[in-house]
Amino acid sequence: MLRTGTFLQDRYEILGKIGSGGMSDVYRAKCHKLNRMVAVKVLKEEFRSDASFVDKFKMEAQAAARLSHPNIVNVYDVVDEGELHFIVMELVEGITLKSYIRKKGMLGVREAIGIAIQVAQGIEAAHESGIVHRDIKPQNIIISMDGKVKVADFGIARAASSQTVSASAVGSVHYISPEQARGGYCDTRSDIYSFGVTMYEMVTGKVPFEGDNTVTVALAHLETPMSSPAELNPEVPVSLEKIILKCTEKKPEYRYQSMGEVIADLRRALLEPDKDFVEPEQQPDNTAKTVPISEEELSQIRQGSRGRHQEEKQEPEIGRQVKPPREQTVQPEKEEEKRKGPSPEKKKDTAEDVNPQLEKLLTGLGILVAVVFVVGVIAVLVRVSGIFNQGTERQTEAVEVTSEEATDSSTATVMPKVTGYTMDEAEKILAEHDLVPVWEEVYDDTAEKGIVISQEQEEGASVERYSKVKLTASLGSDKLDLTALGVMNMTEQEAKDFFAANQITASFQHQYDDTVEAGKIISCTPQTVKAGDTVSVVISDGPEQEMTVVPDLLNKTEEEALQLLTEAGLEPGKVTFDNSSSVEKGSIMGQEVSRGTAILRGSPVGYTVSAGPSSDSSQRYVGAINTTFDPSYLIGPGSGSVQLRILIRLKQIVDGTAQYTPLMPATVINGSTLVPVSFSNIEGASGVDTGEVEIVNADTQEVLKSYTVQFFPLG
Repeated sequence: MLRTGTFLQDRYEILGKIGSGGMSDVYRAKCHKLNRMVAVKVLKEEFRSDASFVDKFKMEAQAAARLSHPNIVNVYDVVDEGELHFIVMELVEGITLKSYIRKKGMLGVREAIGIAIQVAQGIEAAHESGIVHRDIKPQNIIISMDGKVKVADFGIARAASSQTVSASAVGSVHYISPEQARGGYCDTRSDIYSFGVTMYEMVTGKVPFEGDNTVTVALAHLETPMSSPAELNPEVPVSLEKIILKCTEKKPEYRYQSMGEVIADLRRALLEPDKDFVEPEQQPDNTAKTVPISEEELSQIRQGSRGRHQEEKQEPEIGRQVKPPREQTVQPEKEEEKRKGPSPEKKKDTAEDVNPQLEKLLTGLGILVAVVFVVGVIAVLVRVSGIFNQGTERQTEAVEVTSEEATDSSTATVMPKVTGYTMDEAEKILAEHDLVPVWEEVYDDTAEKGIVISQEQEEGASVERYSKVKLTASLGSDKLDLTALGVMNMTEQEAKDFFAANQITASFQHQYDDTVEAGKIISCTPQTVKAGDTVSVVISDGPEQEMTVVPDLLNKTEEEALQLLTEAGLEPGKVTFDNSSSVEKGSIMGQEVSRGTAILRGSPVGYTVSAGPSSDSSQRYVGAINTTFDPSYLIGPGSGSVQLRILIRLKQIVDGTAQYTPLMPATVINGSTLVPVSFSNIEGASGVDTGEVEIVNADTQEVLKSYTVQFFPLG
């Protein structure tokens, strides 16, 4: 097992173990050359010295490396480093389809078809490259965070070649095809069967066949008809039901012949779910027509059989002179008989004639039986008389025979030791002793997952043959090492999804950090947790940005305003001019960002300079407002890490139409900052005595808050 922090090829840093398969361990790692997260599959230590396993592992890598498809986990690199043999693959953050089914119970029809189409597309790409996956199951299908479905673990995939014919049955027994179960020829249609079982589980929440042991399940795939998924889930439409049943036909020739056909029917099922359009495969006619035999042919067969029989009977006797066949003559009565046909008596004799070849065969079998009988008698006499075994040797053999016969005839057997073995190894050992395991799985911190930790009957105990024995296996530790699982490299949303999936309560806090990227995790406390625990997570807001406060520019001269902005570390923004009868010409009568607002240092702040009274003698309406806006009540907890872009405007209804006057341009603020809404000289529309000062989200134009303002005429 590789330790956290180990570097492979001076490039891949091991961050923690993800899982373990039949031949390899899988680790989360970081590629420092390309600065990306990857998965590294390393051949287990016990297989490294076995050349056949190494070859098989390399064959897997070469097969998977040929595949490039959005619905297949990509292979980046294949490396031999000393005794280590490993594959570098794409790291897919997400959940397996098996876990997703367990979480939801069963999937909706449209969702199941959508996932199935993506899986089928990945399998089709592999088939087009000559690769048979051989282990399609929900555990090998990953749903990523962005909803992409990928087929993973080509661990027992094999090129579709003559090697596949002699390959032993592999794959998970609940999804195994009948031809895999019997160790027969496996091709792309074997994947279609397993894919059909996976669809069955998606829409029903259950696998079609279950049993006490793997043998029972495998036999069910061979012999037991598969029940309709609609019986367990009435929501399954007829189109999807027929697709699943056609994929899971016992004989490969009755299934879909390619994944392309499956995808076409699945897409049609989305459009016409209640239409029965699935066509069964044309079944070959293995029956042959009965051909009647003519009377002439039957007569020739009988004549030939009788002639051969008579020739065998006409053997010469000793001392009797026999004429050669060419000298024999046919008697007149014989000629008459041939002309008229045989008499009834002759017909009876002819019918009772026996095929001479059959007669020879029976004679040979009789001689063989006689020889076997004689040999058996001689063997018994030899054993009894002790010709080959004398004294104690004969007694020893007799005792051994008696003991062996007693063992064979006994209904009891000896309980073997299975603790310390894997579940599969234990089942094989028990099968050799004619025992059936009954499993109980519990969490255990001292044993790896799948290891037998106790057995109800002790080693050496006498138990009935074919009886069930209770065994307890480890589910592994229920404690999670957050560092080893790569939680520290997750984003806030990824961490929330991880903790929710593992039933862990997490509280999140934010703080500035100069070394950790914004949105990444700074710390998790505690580091080791299990379901039901609470963990505290600190998220980085990135380096702290220096803020400053906008000064009050109103009624200041433009020179004074520039001085104040410079002292506050701000830049002058857009300068506009407007008439005002209340503000002296050349003084500031308005500013884009209200005084007291906290903004980033270096930001521009625009202002309006008074151009003095207008030459227009029409009456002016003026209003004022002095309050603050608190955005945190809209955002809630964590508002300090949120930034908003807001603007402030005046809304008035003039002649039945809404008229807007900008008071503050779009400005970025912190979600926890109190925003001053202070305007002492708001000029409204002539003759309109009310209006609304609105705080608006500049990105969505949503009105966050509004205040009513009264306007008064000025003479």
